[in-house]
Amino acid sequence: MNDISSAPVSKPAIQFGILFGVIMVLEFVIAYTMDIDPMTNPAYGWVINILNYGVFPAIFIAMGCNAFKKSNGGFASFSQCLKVGVITCLIAALIYSIFFAIFTLIFPEFIPEMLEKMKSAMISQNPDMPQDQMDMALSMTEKFMNPLIAIPFTLLMYAFIGLIWSLIVGAIVKKDRPVSF
Repeated sequence: MNDISSAPVSKPAIQFGILFGVIMVLEFVIAYTMDIDPMTNPAYGWVINILNYGVFPAIFIAMGCNAFKKSNGGFASFSQCLKVGVITCLIAALIYSIFFAIFTLIFPEFIPEMLEKMKSAMISQNPDMPQDQMDMALSMTEKFMNPLIAIPFTLLMYAFIGLIWSLIVGAIVKKDRPVSF
């Protein structure tokens, strides 16, 4: 079956992807300015993770798919919903990861501070942890905070999240055009 449509899939995906990305940036900025640390406040970390990986992708993908469907005469195929969802999450991830890279350039002390907080949290949660194990965990964390690794990893992770949520939302939202012979 063809995806014959008059409306571009990219318009709602870009619109809701930007909105999602800006919200993630605002969460980060608010947490940083209010000195809310997920290491010392695990409830905050859980809430942010649930929002950024569960609630927000589902909401913005659903809104994007419905906006596309509305602009396309009330029709949206499953594949079009997948495109909207994955593009929405990729744009959000791109905005957030580029912001994070710029932020770490402007505030170079951020990553060492986070690693020190992580080390303190690891010691308080597990005082018997061997030093080599702690060093390895800190080393891996530091590598994943490097923008050259963080940006592609964030894009891949959100593409996967977007795909999963798009499969669910697309199954609900899709409405194929009637086929005429």
